[in-house]
Amino acid sequence: MIRCVGAIVHDAAGLLLLIKRGSEPGRGRWSLPGGRVEPGETDSEAVVRELQEETGLDVRPGELIGSVRRPAPSGVFEIFDYACVVVGGSLRAGDDAADADWVNLTDFDTMERHGELVDELATTLREWRAVPRH
Repeated sequence: MIRCVGAIVHDAAGLLLLIKRGSEPGRGRWSLPGGRVEPGETDSEAVVRELQEETGLDVRPGELIGSVRRPAPSGVFEIFDYACVVVGGSLRAGDDAADADWVNLTDFDTMERHGELVDELATTLREWRAVPRH
């Protein structure tokens, strides 16, 4: 098992923060920002670090929304997704994110129809009631 974290971040208008993956798995597809928990890191520390690296945003992690398991090249990613609030920074794509953007519900649905989201993201976020709010 490879422990990972992800962030579910909505802005004041209800838009959802997504990143376009710049590397595998899921290269070229949109996903929640996040990544591996480094040795000695807590989930909260990993979420803060990953969001800063991938999006340029500073966040405050909140409650655990849910967790999923996804195949990894050398095992299984166990991903813990946390609700987060932006507390600073400026949005920009960085690290292994090719792009980062705030997405509304119409765009999210279009991305899903065109296969632009990583596998199972839309289904999972709907189950968790975490899709864009507008």
